[in-house]
Amino acid sequence: MKPWLAPGIVLLLVALVMAVPLSAHHGTSPYDSTKLTTVKGSVTSFEFINPHVEIYMDVKADDGKIQKWVGEANSPGVLARHGWSRDILHAGDQITLIGNRTKNGTFMLRLQKVVLPDGRELDPNSITDN
Repeated sequence: MKPWLAPGIVLLLVALVMAVPLSAHHGTSPYDSTKLTTVKGSVTSFEFINPHVEIYMDVKADDGKIQKWVGEANSPGVLARHGWSRDILHAGDQITLIGNRTKNGTFMLRLQKVVLPDGRELDPNSITDN
């Protein structure tokens, strides 16, 4: 084996291993940041977990069919500093999600605001008085 081959192989393997986690974190590129979409519905699940907090909800479309929507926000640590907590939402809560919808048209939003059943607003991007 040539003396330069072993370090080259190790470097290639390290680069491949590092590429996997980097590709997993997509950021906001899948979302259309030029438009806001508003949906109202019933919470089916609230996942206050890493890497992103997710709100799952059923939304009744104009044709009467139920659409399964997902609202994605920052990490729990970031949101906790903005007034969120793991028990701020519960299954059955009627809420409004406002955010940027995916460019491919799936029922998913990058959240900009959540309106709670009591009318309070949660903003995942600034500190609030909740």
